[in-house]
Amino acid sequence: MAELINFAKVPLFNVNKHNPKVSEEGGEQNQKEEPVTTITKHFHEVEPAAALASARHEFGEHGGVNMSIEASATFTVMEADILRRLCVGELGPNEDYFVYSRQFNPTVLNLGRQMAALEGTEAAYCTASGMSAITAVLLQLVGAGGHVVASQCLYGGTHALLSRFLVHACGIKTTFVDMNNIEEVRSEIRAGETKVLYVETMSNPSLVVANIPVLAAVAREKGIKLIVDNTFTPMIVSPTRLGADVVVHSLSKFISGSADVIAGATCGETRLVNSLTNHQDGALMLTGPTMNAKVAFEISERLPHLALRMKEHSTRAMAYATRMKRLGLKVIYPGLPDHPHHSLLSSIGNPEYGYGGMLCLDMGTEERANNLMQHLQNVTQFGLMAVSLGYYETLMSCSGSSTSTELLPEERAKAGISPGLIRMSVGYSGTLEQRWAQFEQALVLMQQQPKKLNAEG
Repeated sequence: MAELINFAKVPLFNVNKHNPKVSEEGGEQNQKEEPVTTITKHFHEVEPAAALASARHEFGEHGGVNMSIEASATFTVMEADILRRLCVGELGPNEDYFVYSRQFNPTVLNLGRQMAALEGTEAAYCTASGMSAITAVLLQLVGAGGHVVASQCLYGGTHALLSRFLVHACGIKTTFVDMNNIEEVRSEIRAGETKVLYVETMSNPSLVVANIPVLAAVAREKGIKLIVDNTFTPMIVSPTRLGADVVVHSLSKFISGSADVIAGATCGETRLVNSLTNHQDGALMLTGPTMNAKVAFEISERLPHLALRMKEHSTRAMAYATRMKRLGLKVIYPGLPDHPHHSLLSSIGNPEYGYGGMLCLDMGTEERANNLMQHLQNVTQFGLMAVSLGYYETLMSCSGSSTSTELLPEERAKAGISPGLIRMSVGYSGTLEQRWAQFEQALVLMQQQPKKLNAEG
């Protein structure tokens, strides 16, 4: 098959492909001859915003500062034999040839280049959803009858994929463990059968932080792959720089930032992405979760200000969590010193970006949680009752009765999901003081509610 562009070999800036690179010493140097390790090392040494800014910039067809959208499903050739060579894999994106957008599309490929730079990987492939990215990479790496060791604290959809769908669809079995109990992790890895460790950097919704460097060491020791879902913590944590093999994202969340697209990404070695897009047995090529080029363009235009957005999400979340704690509320936020993984996240995170835009508020019961959320949305306009996350408005949901309903009650208990747990994706619209006043007002009104009812009775 045609090999995917290895982003570690791609020019860091969008230059004419026929022009030689001029070195700092003034001599000419062929860009293709630059050692792969040089640029790969560069990505591992810089923080994510710097790496993203160093990725090749694509200009528009007529010199526009923004790249053009390649909306074509199929691509023409000037000679019949080129089509044959494309279909047997002799030519492809490396040579600027495309055949069909289910495999490669120039606009989607550019977003993949940006995601690879962001996560410090050789390559990345963008898909129609986060779940399609997760499903494809598991199918490719594990295979029929294989075994996965996964965190017991996972997004409900991922948990259902691992615990139900993949079991009956292709015999892939999963053992769920406490990923921070390294001895338990080791004991559940089956020699010759386990292919993957699967974890979220920060678990959805309970905000458990994974010790990625230690898990990566275990994976290497056992000869298996570590897959990390970094949806909650783009910019904040860089899993592959800590030793992870594959990073997956739901781009619909913080990376998009506007709650208007569904998209995903798989970031890893070039050979992994090549295998996923192989004509004969590639999970992405053959199942076809193709990203629309217009969606790729939209997300690509938002990535340059992701760093600014993540900083503000984190700043607001820290402020709210600190103030909620002062009010005596039971708040879970990794930025608070009493969070069990505060020191861990401090040690593995990129320091400029804080501790993330997600926090949890445990109201004890589902009834109290729902009551507070209704006041916050319908009375004081603090935020919106909705699933998903990463929006510029604050989104709230009671996880046990929404995004974690795929887990059984005992599984939710193990994952730290109480009936009254409110997951908040903290937005940045309005001023901090304006939003905090709305939160306090809703809390006061909720606390006064029983007194008012008793007085009327």
